[in-house]
Amino acid sequence: MEITVEGKKRAEGSKPNALRRSGLIPANLYGHNGTESIHLTLEAKAVETLLKQASVNNTLIQLNISDLPWRGKALLREVQRHPTKRFPYHLSFFSVAAQDTVEVEVPLHFVGEAPGVKIEGGALDTVLTHIQVRCAPDRIPETIEIDVSNMNMGDVLYLRELVLPEGVSLVSETNDAVVSVLAPQITPEIIEAQEAAADAEIATAQASEAEQKEPQTDAETGG
Repeated sequence: MEITVEGKKRAEGSKPNALRRSGLIPANLYGHNGTESIHLTLEAKAVETLLKQASVNNTLIQLNISDLPWRGKALLREVQRHPTKRFPYHLSFFSVAAQDTVEVEVPLHFVGEAPGVKIEGGALDTVLTHIQVRCAPDRIPETIEIDVSNMNMGDVLYLRELVLPEGVSLVSETNDAVVSVLAPQITPEIIEAQEAAADAEIATAQASEAEQKEPQTDAETGG
């Protein structure tokens, strides 16, 4: 699904807070013409809808500027939010129209059940949940799938071992770990439970042994 956002050039001298009070969110567009930037405004309701559909530095957006002769594909690079109220108060877009490749952040999706977890009782440790990749603007993957169904206790999957979609390459260090299967962690609670179970087992064995050693009465022996 293509996401389209309509914006307008920001009037010179306009105050950001005054714009926000009038239902507009300030924004900037970069990358459309070298180091130049365009100051924009977007409708607050449009921004709210956009942030429900798009991910920062991942989703390709059709950005139209109605009062300028510019429209094209862009990435949502940054969302600044109010520090306490958390509503968005500034957006940054990066034009990819003139870019052969872009660097984006892609979420990882882990699938399958590791034998090291299911059979050996280990724990799956997802070290990374997103990775930086480089690709053409029209080849940005929504997610990258990681299959853990062959991972045993102690196994580690590294970035260099990932199978990436065609035309997608890594930006991050390839020696970084992505996911591993850890041995179960022994906590004081587990130790206490194990000791209690061992004590109960010993007490049961001792009681059984005592019963077997009790002398038999005349009635029991038939004397």
